[in-house]
Amino acid sequence: MLKFFKMLVGMVLLPMCWAVSMAVYSLYRNSVDPAAGGFAGWALPIGFLLWIALFFLLPRPFRTYVLGHELTHAMWALMMGGRVGKMKVGKEGGHVEVSKSNFLITLAPYFFPFYTFIVIALYFLASIWLEVEAYRAWWLGAVGFTWAFHVTFTIHMLAQRQPDVQEHGKIFSYAVIYLMNVLLIGIWMVLVGSPRFGQFGELLVGESKAAYIQTYQACTSAYTFAEKRIRQAKK
Repeated sequence: MLKFFKMLVGMVLLPMCWAVSMAVYSLYRNSVDPAAGGFAGWALPIGFLLWIALFFLLPRPFRTYVLGHELTHAMWALMMGGRVGKMKVGKEGGHVEVSKSNFLITLAPYFFPFYTFIVIALYFLASIWLEVEAYRAWWLGAVGFTWAFHVTFTIHMLAQRQPDVQEHGKIFSYAVIYLMNVLLIGIWMVLVGSPRFGQFGELLVGESKAAYIQTYQACTSAYTFAEKRIRQAKK
């Protein structure tokens, strides 16, 4: 019964996935100009593409991914008041013992780029004591590189049967994973760029309204069409 309810919630979230995608695209289109920042403006996409190439050309570091995966479970469990026990990491997979679990803790590794978080945190911590602006391009390149690491391994792992996804159902899990990934991209753009949270919030509200209105109209039209065909079939 709970899985069925989550499936319904996942279906309700689908228009929101579209809305968040459009909001982030609008945020990017209206405020980001890579050429304006010189090399630093292109560092992130260069880092991203570099990992994409390495992902297909070199042996894949599964143990590194599994370590980040399990640490993400542990970190989100701690943030939500849980306790963390033993952790096992291997090439074939891993496991971490947590005293608390919910869908965010379970699905976090698929939407939270752990190594990107580490790169961002280290940069901002270093900026407290050091002048780091000169290394901004390298930092953005590292962000793009680790972000691509997250994206490629997430897609690769979701293409297989994942117990984390099966636990909550595919529709719900995929909707949450996609929604959170894109939402975090928008938040990242606000934190490092010129947009403000207010601007992003306005875009989210506007696109969400439009998405759900269009969904309602499409469902109404489909229902009316189906009802008309049924009536015609009865005559």
